[in-house]
Amino acid sequence: MLSNQSTTPITNDPSWKTTASGEPRGYIQPESLSELWFHTGTACNLRCDFCLEGSKPGDMRLEQVTLDELRPFIDEALELGVEQFSFTGGEPFVNRDILPILEYASAHRPCLVLTNATNPLRARLTKLESLVESPNPLRFRVSLDHPDPERHDAIRGEGNFRKSLDTMASLQHMGFGLSVARLAQPDENIDEVNAAYVPYFKEVGLAPDTNIVVFPDFLPPGAQPSGVPEITENCMTTYHTPESRAQFMCGFSKMVLKKDGAMGVYACTLVDDDESYNLAPTLTEAMQRRVMLRHHRCHSCFAHGASCSERKISS
Repeated sequence: MLSNQSTTPITNDPSWKTTASGEPRGYIQPESLSELWFHTGTACNLRCDFCLEGSKPGDMRLEQVTLDELRPFIDEALELGVEQFSFTGGEPFVNRDILPILEYASAHRPCLVLTNATNPLRARLTKLESLVESPNPLRFRVSLDHPDPERHDAIRGEGNFRKSLDTMASLQHMGFGLSVARLAQPDENIDEVNAAYVPYFKEVGLAPDTNIVVFPDFLPPGAQPSGVPEITENCMTTYHTPESRAQFMCGFSKMVLKKDGAMGVYACTLVDDDESYNLAPTLTEAMQRRVMLRHHRCHSCFAHGASCSERKISS
């Protein structure tokens, strides 16, 4: 059983626990580790202006990880009862160790990989075939930013909408599960935009009800947007229930990454640009840390239910 007591504060910054107006800051107390994320490094074959990680070719803000570095965290997570491993980047298939990492992880739990499904993944399609027979299923979430190929390619490069779609068809044919990630536009009708993907799905034989995960613009790493409301303890009890608070990712997941040569466990997938959220060197310690909702991206979780996870947690 994980302790529900927070340990020594990870920062002496008073804004960690209180808002600018002096009110107690809202927080999430982790309960259990259901999903563990691994950041494979911010290097990517594409360069997208809106990327929340600032990823691009050769980027080293977050360093590439190896199987030897991740194995202890995978093993510790298994002891804590983890139910799924998930992988993000950058582009995970730029990482040279990604195949042995996925082989080891999927031998123990279901896995999800976030990918742009362009050249790095396509170059390894044949080698992925061996993972179809893994003891646990491997799924892919593919970035298709717009249901308009021209708008997608204006950001991700000419021909990449079609390339990603064709890769999805290949992955499905091999037996892997799929979902799509896209970027929300201001004042859009979510259902109408999602429906616009269906003809493209049908064209390559994908299910018309393929899950689409919609993300707001999280802004690049280090952004300090003005006017983002601060989240207080009162906000969390007034506008959220125990059931809705249980869906905050920082309550049931963590992310392992490598920065400046050191491995760390961060509160979630969205806050790796703030060292205050580097909770501990181990998962057991990190799960005992109360997560204060100070990052501007926390407001997207609070107000809109934004989540990188596709899991729903029972409370």
